[in-house]
Amino acid sequence: MKTSPNRMLATIFGAVYLLVGIIGFTITAGVGFTSNEGALLLGLFMVNPLHNIAHVLIGAALLIGGLSNVRAAKSVNIVVGAAYLLLGIVGFFLSGPTNVLALNMPDHFLHLGSAVLLLGIGLGTEKKISPATATA
Repeated sequence: MKTSPNRMLATIFGAVYLLVGIIGFTITAGVGFTSNEGALLLGLFMVNPLHNIAHVLIGAALLIGGLSNVRAAKSVNIVVGAAYLLLGIVGFFLSGPTNVLALNMPDHFLHLGSAVLLLGIGLGTEKKISPATATA
């Protein structure tokens, strides 16, 4: 894993997003499942239970990919990065009842930053994955 930027990034991001999702559940008691006004995580990022589930699932996917092999880590980094890029852009236009993830401005910038890192590493490194390194 130390020699693969994709595996390292997927594992680190996976652990962080999984932890954030779990911690989010501790502060969203009493918040509606898809409420557009969530609780503040770290005093900055708005979350609701659906948002927490999304963090847990994304964190698990990244962690599994990162711990599996280079090909899996690269793939999950690209897919999650693309999803975060889309969410980061679309998030600026969500408001009221359409904001089912309780996204706020810091969330948008965090999603865009995550997208840049995940896509940058996913698309920019380990362009040719040999069978030997795919399982390393």
